[in-house]
Amino acid sequence: MLRLSKLTDYAVVVLVQLARGGAVQTAPGIACATAVPEPTVAKVLKILAATGLVTSLRGARGGYRLARPLAALPVAEVIAAVDGPIALTACVDGSLVACEQSRSCPMSGRWLRVNEAIREALAGITLADMVGKAGADMMGEMGAEAARAAHPAPRPLMTIEEAL
Repeated sequence: MLRLSKLTDYAVVVLVQLARGGAVQTAPGIACATAVPEPTVAKVLKILAATGLVTSLRGARGGYRLARPLAALPVAEVIAAVDGPIALTACVDGSLVACEQSRSCPMSGRWLRVNEAIREALAGITLADMVGKAGADMMGEMGAEAARAAHPAPRPLMTIEEAL
C-alpha cells in the first residue's frame, strides 16, 4: 500500500489553514484552528519554512504565511518537502536507500516509469485543486484557472502495462 506520512498530511492541513487565515498566523493559532497538536504544527512549520513553502516572520507580530497561493503549490512539492523525494522502491531515482539486489533483479530499472508517472500525477494536482473550487476562489490571488496555466496538467499517464 502506498501511504503518505502523517506529517505530510498535517503539512497539507497547515498550508490550507494558512491560506484560510490570509494574514500572518502563529503555530498556537494554527493548532487551535486545526486541532493538530501545537508541537506537531511547530515541527511542520519549521520543515515548510526550511523548504520555502512558507515564510516566517520574527517579532511581536511574527508568525508564518504562505510563500505562494495554494493554486501554485503542487502536492508533489509538499510531499517532497516533508517526506523527501517520491520514490516507490529503492531502485528508482531519488530513493534515499540503495537496492541491495539491483545487479541481479529482473525488475531493476522497470519501476522508474511507474515512479515517474506517479510523480507527474502528483505534480499536476495543487492544494487548491484538493480544496475545491469554492476554496480556491477564496484562498489567494491566483485562482484555479491561473494555476493550471502556471502548472499545466502532465501529459497523459501511461498504463501499468506500458510502465512494465
